[in-house]
Amino acid sequence: MLDLSGFSDPGGAITILRGGDIVDPYFAIQALLLAKEYGLDADADTRRWIAFLALRQRPDGAFDRFCRSATGWSACKPADADDALLAMWMKLLRSSGALAPRGLAKPSLARSDAALGRLYDQSRGVYLVSPSYPHSLFMDNLEIWWFWSSQRTAADQVRARKLLSAIHKVFWHAGKLRFLVSTQAEQADMPHAFYPDAVAQILPLLFGYPALPGTTRAYYRSWMKAHRGEWLTRAPDDFSWGVLALIALRQGDLESAACWLRETAHLRYSTHWTVSDEITRQVLDARGIGPAVAELSCR
Repeated sequence: MLDLSGFSDPGGAITILRGGDIVDPYFAIQALLLAKEYGLDADADTRRWIAFLALRQRPDGAFDRFCRSATGWSACKPADADDALLAMWMKLLRSSGALAPRGLAKPSLARSDAALGRLYDQSRGVYLVSPSYPHSLFMDNLEIWWFWSSQRTAADQVRARKLLSAIHKVFWHAGKLRFLVSTQAEQADMPHAFYPDAVAQILPLLFGYPALPGTTRAYYRSWMKAHRGEWLTRAPDDFSWGVLALIALRQGDLESAACWLRETAHLRYSTHWTVSDEITRQVLDARGIGPAVAELSCR
């Protein structure tokens, strides 16, 4: 059973941080989708969250972030990325069935689908971040592909296949053997940074993206050899990146998942610990995976 004590409130809001004052729909939806995928019972939180967010969807289909105020939750800034958020919201609604309050899901899906459609870049075949940011991001398009590929209708599967092909064509850099993070011209020559560059290279494995060079296993091992130490030492200055521990779990790399638990244990509920990190910890706990022993080298 999922336990979001301190992250959720009775009205359905789910904050980024425990006891926080900001609701970012992206983090909440990601957390609920991952909880469901990895076997945690998130029905009660999902039902309340859908009711909370559907009533706050803008007429144009997009979403805001919300800040705590004296009267409740008020829109205070736009979401970071409309494209991925819209796709993940539709995935949550479609996968939740009867959990979505009657009369809210269908109109919200229609608004969301129309809003996402307006972000489609016909020339490249991928999606733009938002009307305000007319470029495309690799990780956002992965999440959109994840949504379409999980749907069963013929039309959705066509969308998934077309997007899969476009993602590879637009973002794979054959010369550098890596995925470009963005369609922004200057991005190709930017120096390495763990986020977004290194994270972008491993995130395809979270979604089962098939267009990788070589085997999934070899690709994963290569990334961990290059970046595991960097990942496990970032938390004091960054977020804890628990979703990467879920990738390790998917690959049967329980050692790296246990290392993540050990290296981030002191950061739980801090400003470096998001609701998605909390989901990761609870998933690992539910599977009997504990922190690595002190003697194990995790670098």
